[in-house]
Amino acid sequence: MITLTERAAAAVRHLREERGAGERSLRVFIESGGCSGLEYGMSFDEPREGDEACESHGVRFFVDAKSFERLSGSEIDFDDGLSGKGFEIRNPNAKTTCGCGRSFN
Repeated sequence: MITLTERAAAAVRHLREERGAGERSLRVFIESGGCSGLEYGMSFDEPREGDEACESHGVRFFVDAKSFERLSGSEIDFDDGLSGKGFEIRNPNAKTTCGCGRSFN
């Protein structure tokens, strides 16, 4: 299971409206790259075959099967404070995390 905090859910709703994403849902994924080898990514997209559908605080989002395995148990938060980083994924499966918070191994 992957969850969003209330702050992250509110930020996703705001971004969807701001970017005119319409009915598209959030996609959370992992790709090669970043300082530590793997990098988190998010976009607004349509569901694809094989996706895991998730919902948290009224926000529906999708994760491909390979990313879902690596993100299982994660919590996605959002911090827009003075030193906030934006979206932050707290992933219990990450062995190491880069200082930027967007890359892990």
